Formats: sequence, C-alpha cells, structure tokens
Amino acid sequence: MSVGIWGKLGGAGLGLAIGGPLGGLVGGVAGHFLLDREGALFGATPRDVVFTTGLVALAAKMAKSDGVVTPAEVEAFAKVVQVDERARPGVQRLFDLAKGTANGFEAYARQLATTFHDEPALLEDVLDGLFHIAKADGAIHEAEERYLRAVAETFGYDEAAFRRIAARHVRLADDPYLVLGLDPDVDDAALKAAHRALVVENHPDRAIARGLPPEAVAIATSRLAAINAAYDRISAERGLR
Repeated sequence: MSVGIWGKLGGAGLGLAIGGPLGGLVGGVAGHFLLDREGALFGATPRDVVFTTGLVALAAKMAKSDGVVTPAEVEAFAKVVQVDERARPGVQRLFDLAKGTANGFEAYARQLATTFHDEPALLEDVLDGLFHIAKADGAIHEAEERYLRAVAETFGYDEAAFRRIAARHVRLADDPYLVLGLDPDVDDAALKAAHRALVVENHPDRAIARGLPPEAVAIATSRLAAINAAYDRISAERGLR
C-alpha cells in the first residue's frame, strides 16, 4: 500500500464513510487517510481501506488473545500490512487503538463479513493474513487457534473450510490433500484439473486485475505457493510429471 492511501483525507471523514466499529477506529486515529485510488471505491468507501483496517483490527485483537506480542509476530504483521515507512506510525496507532478498545473482535469481523459478503475470497485473505501472523513465532498457540476459529465462524466458514485454510499454514494429518480440497483417493486426472483451477483462481495477477490492495495480493502469492507445494508433494508421492 502506498503512503498516499493513509495520507490526506481526515480520519474522522473517512470514519463516517466506513461507518460501524471499523469507522470508529479510523475516526479515532490521529493520522489521516486518503480516498485517491481510481477504481478502488467500494460503494462510498475504498475497499482497500476497509480490508486493511479490518485486518489490522483483527490482528490487534488476536495479539491480545494470548497476551503476548513477539518480535516475530511484529515482523510478520509488517509483511502482511504493507505500507510506506512514513505511514507506519499511523498503522501502529490504529493497531494499538484496536487492541485497547472495549469492542470485541466480533464487531470487526461482522463488519468485514457484511462488507465483503459477495467477495468471500477477501474474507479468506483476512484469515490467511491472520494465520501468517499467528504462526510467525513457530507455532499457533491454543488461544490463537480458538480466536482464528471464532473469526472463521463469524465469516461463515464451517469446520471443513477452516481446516482447509489452516492446512496451508500448519501440518494436519490429511495435509496436503486438504490444502487442495480433495480426497486422498482422487484420481490423477482430477488432481491435475483441480490444481489448474486453483492456480487460476488464486493467482496474484487475478487479485491485481481486480484492483485489490497490496495486502490481498501478497496473501494470494503466499496462498498460491502453499497450493503448489501441496500439489508438488502429492505429485512426487504418485510419481507424476
């Protein structure tokens, strides 16, 4: 994300445009924000700001869930939420405000679920981003897993969908087939076809073409890498070329 997106329009004005608990967060930050990216408007609000504000707010609440924010998680957060260094203090203020607010994470998750109800891939991007941060210290702790499951449930994901997303980040018993959403007894032709479809669906170029924010593009890149790694592992086990 360029520094501009966080640069010029008063936070209070943008907060009113976004509305809800996320709008309250934006309006409460001392920094400023800018509605200046052509084609990025989501109704009256730029969806990249809604997406990123929601991701920051949920990341902050997750950090609070286990009571400890490690340096590795801070570094992972900086990679997931990509801003110019000049904008970093503003994002940090947003993170701190979300972490300290009396609002629970449910309010932020519900607003994201409502805003992007017709683009569920963006909700999956948010979950992937949260997983990236949670696993940064080498493990997803029990409190973090409970939190991630609760966010996923608010987004409308069932247990099977949650496990599919989790399999991209942590080792599960039926991984790597779970990453691809396939049964282990799938035949080779169906395996290849499913992989091709997933590559097309999750390619970062598609996210770029849809005008999604850099955070979503970076998450799509990581997701595609996990999909390809799972397919490569299965191919090696089956002796496919």
